[in-house]
Amino acid sequence: MFTPIRTLLGSLSFALSFAICSAADRPNILWITSEDHGPEMGCYGDEFATTPHVDALAAKGLRYNFAWSTASVCAPARTALISGLYPPSTGGHNMRSKVAAPANKPAYPTHLREAGYYTTNNSKEDYNLILPADLWNESSPKAHYRNRPDGQPFFAIFNATVSHESKIRTRPHKAIHDPAKVTLPPFHPEDPAIRQDWAQYYDIVSQTDAIAGKHLAELDAAGLTEDTIIFYYGDHGSGMPSYKRNPKNRGLRVPLIVYIPEKYAHLRPADYAPGGSTDRLVGFIDLAPTALSLAGVKPPAWMHGHAFLGEHLARPQKYLFAFRGRTDERMDTVRTITDGRYVYVRNFRPEFPAGVHVSYQMVTPTTRIWFEKFKAGETNAVQSTFWLPSGAEELYDLTNDPHEINNLAANPQHAATRDRLASALFQHMEGTLDLAFLPEAEMDRLVGTESPFDWVREPGNYDFGRVQPIAGHATRGLPTLPAKIRAQLHDSDSLVRYWTLRGLTISDPSEVTRYIADFHELLDDPSVDVSVAAADLLVRHGVNADVSAGLNHLSRWVTPASSHFELMAALTVIDNLGERAVSLHQKIREFPGEDKTDLARGYIFDVPNLITHILDLKKTDARL
Repeated sequence: MFTPIRTLLGSLSFALSFAICSAADRPNILWITSEDHGPEMGCYGDEFATTPHVDALAAKGLRYNFAWSTASVCAPARTALISGLYPPSTGGHNMRSKVAAPANKPAYPTHLREAGYYTTNNSKEDYNLILPADLWNESSPKAHYRNRPDGQPFFAIFNATVSHESKIRTRPHKAIHDPAKVTLPPFHPEDPAIRQDWAQYYDIVSQTDAIAGKHLAELDAAGLTEDTIIFYYGDHGSGMPSYKRNPKNRGLRVPLIVYIPEKYAHLRPADYAPGGSTDRLVGFIDLAPTALSLAGVKPPAWMHGHAFLGEHLARPQKYLFAFRGRTDERMDTVRTITDGRYVYVRNFRPEFPAGVHVSYQMVTPTTRIWFEKFKAGETNAVQSTFWLPSGAEELYDLTNDPHEINNLAANPQHAATRDRLASALFQHMEGTLDLAFLPEAEMDRLVGTESPFDWVREPGNYDFGRVQPIAGHATRGLPTLPAKIRAQLHDSDSLVRYWTLRGLTISDPSEVTRYIADFHELLDDPSVDVSVAAADLLVRHGVNADVSAGLNHLSRWVTPASSHFELMAALTVIDNLGERAVSLHQKIREFPGEDKTDLARGYIFDVPNLITHILDLKKTDARL
C-alpha cells in the first residue's frame, strides 16, 4: 500500500518524540575521567594524596576497591571502553593502530542515542578502531550536556588531561607536595629527582581532583545532581615508570567511584551503600554494557563485558583480564588475569624486559636515572628486575605482596593457583578469539582493510586452537623433538612457523644451530614476520655466510617501498641485534624515511624512534 510522504514524516517525527519522551524518566549519566593515575587518592586510603572533591563524591557514593583498565596505556584502554569488546579480539590492541571496526556491532554511544540520549565527549577519543565521524552528538573541547534539547537526558564525558605522564616531567613546576615526604615504591631507587617526580605526580592528581570538583559544582548549580548518575575513574595506573605500560596490577588498577541518587535507587546493586565500598571485580570492558543498563537498554549479547549496575545487572565475574600489545615503537605480547588476590602474567616474548626502551617513557627523569643506576650496578635485585628479561610466567599475591615483587610462578606451593589462572586465561583468549598470535605485519598482510574481528571468525583464517599450544610451549622454552620443530618450521600456517621461530629465539644456542638451513629457506617466506625472525636467528647463531645472509635480508626491508609494518618488523629485529647489526647502520642513516601519505597519526613516530635508538651506540638501555 502507498504511504503518503506527509504520513511517513509524521510517523518519523512521532518516533523521535516518543524516544525522547520515553527517555525522560531515565537518569542522566556523567563520566568524569582523568589520565594516567591510579588509586593514589584519599578515599583509597592514601594519606599523602590531596583529593577532597573525589573523596567527597566517594563519601556519598560507592567506591570500587578493585577496578581494572584492560590496558595500561590509553588508546587500547579507550578502545575497550568505546566498543565493549576486548581489543585483542578486534585487532585494536596495538597502540594507536587504526583497524576497521566489527560490522553490525555499534559502539555504545549509538545505542544511547537510539534510546533518546544526548551524548557528548569532551574531548579525547583516541580509539584504535575506525568509528563513524558522527558517533557522538558532540565530541570536541566545547561538547557539553547543556547544549542538549530541553528535557532530553544526557550521557556526558569530561576527560582531564592534566595528570598525563607528560605533566610529571614538566618544568618549572610549582610544588605542592613535599618530595621529602614521598614514600617510594621498593622498585624505585632513592634519588632526589625521583622523589620530585613522585611529588609532582601527586600534585597533578590534585589538579585533576580540582577539575572534577568544578564539574560536580557545575552539575549542582544546574540543579541536576539528583537526576544524574556520576562516575569518576582514571584511564589506567600512574604515569610513573613501571606503572603505565606495565600489564600488572599497578599499571591496571584505577580509582572508580559511582554515585547513584536516591531517585534511581532501583538501579543500585545490592552492595551499594552511600559512602561504602565493594570488592566486586569490575573492568573497563564492563563500562559500556553498564552505561546501557543504566539507560534501560539491554546490552547486546556480543559485548564481552558485564553490566555491574542498572536494570540489566549481571552476576559478578570471577576474573578480570588485561593485555599489552605494541606500545609505541615496541612490539610485545602479554596477557594478564586476576581473581582479585592473585595476578598471573603470561609473557609471550619472555626475552623482553618490562622496561623495554620506549622513547616517550625515557623522557621522564625517573626512568633515565633508574636505568643509569641499573647500568652502573647501583640497583638492588628488586630495582633491577624492571630492566631484565621478564620470563614466560609471573604470579603475584597482592595480599602479601602489593608491590608485585615476589614472583611465585615457579614456587611449587603456588602451582595450583598458577595453573588455575593460566587455564582461565587461555579459555578466555580462545573464547574471545584473541589475536595475540597474529603479529602486526602479518595481520596487515592477511587481513588488509577488513575488520580483524570479522576476518578471524571466517572459517580457515585463524586456527587459535592449533597455534596457541605451539606458541605457549615454544615461549616457555620447553624442549621439543627436532623433527617436530622442523615440521613446524615448514608448516602451511605462517603463525605456526612464526611462533616456532620465536621459541628458538630463547632456546639454548646448541639446540638452534641444527636448523640453520631451514632459516635460509625461510628468508623467502611470504610472511615478513617469519622471514625477519629467521634472519634474526641466522645473525645470532650462524657463521660467516649465514650472518651475511641474515643481515642482507634485514637490509632489504629498510626502504621507502616497504610498508610501515614491514619496516617495523625489520627495524625491531635490527634494534634487538644491537652491535651485531652495526654493518647496517650506514644504510639506516641514509634511509630517507617512509611514505607518510596514508600513515595513521599514531604511527608517525615509531619508525623514527626505532632508527634513533638503533644508531645510538651509547646503549642507553638494556639491549637484548
